[in-house]
Amino acid sequence: MPKDYNGSPKHYNQLESKRNRLTWILGVSGLCILSYVMGAWKNTVTPNQSETYSKVDCNAASNTGGSTSTSSSSSLDFSSHHSLEISTSGGIKEFPPCDMTYSEYTPCQDPPRGRKFDRNMLKYRERHCPTKEELLYCLIPAPPKYKTPFKWPQSRDYAWYDNIPHKELSIEKAIQNWIQVEGDRFRFPGGGTMFPRGADAYIDDINELIPLTTGNIRTAIDTGCGVASWGAYLLKRDIQAMSFAPRDTHEAQVQFALERGVPAMIGIMASQRLPYPARAFDMAHCSRCLIPWHKYDGLYLIEVDRVLRPGGYWILSGPPIRWKKYWRGWERTEEDLKQEQDSIEDVAKRICWKKVVEKDDLSIWQKPKNHLECAQTKQVFKTPHICQSDNPDMAWYTNMEKCITPLPEVSSPNKVAGGELEKWPKRAFTLPPRIASGSIPSITAEKFQKDNELWKERMAHYKHITPIAQGRYRNIMDMNAYLGGFAAALIKFPVWVMNVVPSNSAHDTLGAIYERGFIGTYHDWCEAFSTYPRTYDLIHAANVFGIYQDRCNITVILLEMDRILRPEGTVIFREGVELLTKIKSVTDGMKWRSNIMDHESGPFNPEKILVAEKTYWTGEAKSN
Repeated sequence: MPKDYNGSPKHYNQLESKRNRLTWILGVSGLCILSYVMGAWKNTVTPNQSETYSKVDCNAASNTGGSTSTSSSSSLDFSSHHSLEISTSGGIKEFPPCDMTYSEYTPCQDPPRGRKFDRNMLKYRERHCPTKEELLYCLIPAPPKYKTPFKWPQSRDYAWYDNIPHKELSIEKAIQNWIQVEGDRFRFPGGGTMFPRGADAYIDDINELIPLTTGNIRTAIDTGCGVASWGAYLLKRDIQAMSFAPRDTHEAQVQFALERGVPAMIGIMASQRLPYPARAFDMAHCSRCLIPWHKYDGLYLIEVDRVLRPGGYWILSGPPIRWKKYWRGWERTEEDLKQEQDSIEDVAKRICWKKVVEKDDLSIWQKPKNHLECAQTKQVFKTPHICQSDNPDMAWYTNMEKCITPLPEVSSPNKVAGGELEKWPKRAFTLPPRIASGSIPSITAEKFQKDNELWKERMAHYKHITPIAQGRYRNIMDMNAYLGGFAAALIKFPVWVMNVVPSNSAHDTLGAIYERGFIGTYHDWCEAFSTYPRTYDLIHAANVFGIYQDRCNITVILLEMDRILRPEGTVIFREGVELLTKIKSVTDGMKWRSNIMDHESGPFNPEKILVAEKTYWTGEAKSN
């Protein structure tokens, strides 16, 4: 019987079979790897920047001839690949227009609703928002003949009558030259109750008494602003004023201000703090604003003191200043006016202010740089006392207090409490004292610098995907402003930014934004903003819905954005793709055009950008 050995045919066949099997496995594996590499290479080839931006469509049709719209830099479709459960209890796909009676609807300052509340201290004119059952799930219509507002700076002096069809102020304030009707438009001569020669000349008078053009004064607040002519003419002096007035018998005064392209909000000094942080404004102003400064133990002057920066000025003109000349025209007795002025002077002393000057129609006081001397003064004037346990920046639905907001401690009498600020415009990019001192938890100098660098990249991208550099926008809102980087990146453009810090934000950065020389407010986006419809050209919403998706209905927030956005206005959203897909599904039913596009850093960043444009449409005129 033959023996097996290594060279036998049987052993040879087994080796050959194993070799073939191994070759086949390696071949198939190699093909799989090659296919994967080729596919990955194909999907990661990125077109150069010019090719990407050449795909943006800037030729969309417009009813008014001034519109451009944008499309995605690459075709992105996430609609069937992501799911996210978010509260959208409204359940409305297509949103109908509201009745024309809602054309100027201000949900939280609605006069019929307000009349149900306490009239003491004018509380009924504060914010009173609708309940969930009262919310409107319809689109606020523009007036039938609505036109694109005049561009800045022409808008300072003109507005279309059809956009705000109210002649009341032109009749009521005819002598004071607030506003005039000229054919199909309003003209704003710049007049005011206490500046018959015009706001420009009035501001020149102030400049002779305190320095307005040195860069030290940048932020101002105008209480009871009328049509905001004071704020309008401060802008050419590089001063931004937050003008506010209530929605009252002077119909649409704040609406006129915003139509002019001037910063303004609906607001009132009643029982609650103004929605601004402590030490925010370099200057405060009241020109016959009808605020009873001498009443309620000086409560309203104490609130002005809270929001005024150390060394800041308070300017008062109108009753009771210069009462000896005007008392007959004011239809008040000399004794009454003298008593009012004496009371104001007394309150000012008690809160440690010093009177700088009284000349002609103007009186000016100055807040101290620190409270070293004030603490000694309190031994003489026991009231109002200095607040002990209070967050001075807490201002959202917070009642005013009859105590002086304490200033940060200083080491010597000549030091500015909280830190001295650079002059404008250097101030915009200098590290804010609140960040330098570490008073905002987890916000560091390094984060501030990184945010500035980030906004250089973002602004370069925004110039390609929106007409932001073409003079298309004037009134801009940043719904989640963080450190104010968006506003800082826009300082070379003829725009202003309402920087909103959500009241429930993890970091209260609004004080730092004011220290940079920008203006803004606290707000809770589960409620309507304190403004009229159609008052903003561009809204920036970065990570807003990530904050609010578990707190309130995102459909309600989007409908509010539609209310305050002008026809053919633009919104820039920044969120994860799941949220953007949900947002787009709602805005598609709101007569908006929108496209999702990649993050400026490329397709691998999970954050995406949604650019949306509100289309032009108006309500229908009612036939008699």
